Amino acid sequence: MKSLLGHYPVYQSARFRIGQVIVHKLFGYRGVIIDMDPVFMLSEDWYNQMAASHPPKECPWYHVLVHNASHKTYVSEVNLGIEAAPDQINHPMLGRYFSRYIKGYYIDVANAWM
Repeated sequence: MKSLLGHYPVYQSARFRIGQVIVHKLFGYRGVIIDMDPVFMLSEDWYNQMAASHPPKECPWYHVLVHNASHKTYVSEVNLGIEAAPDQINHPMLGRYFSRYIKGYYIDVANAWM
């Protein structure tokens, strides 16, 4: 199944989509989703060290470019929320993944013709 925003699969249980601007519920930062995994896919060591709130591993996890930063992060779906008034984000790698921004969503480079 294709998503409306590109060639990425839409997981039946996923609440968010690639290109969507989100907010982290615990830490308050904004970002944009660049990829997703149907369940936690990193190492147990990473989880124990980085996932302080110990969110469930069995739900979707998202790779996120963090607004006004230069790093990416990996976040459980339970810790993400919909940005109430989504606005563009600032990240040095944004153009590597997306070509334009339309109403709270980024359109990926591979589907720039849309």
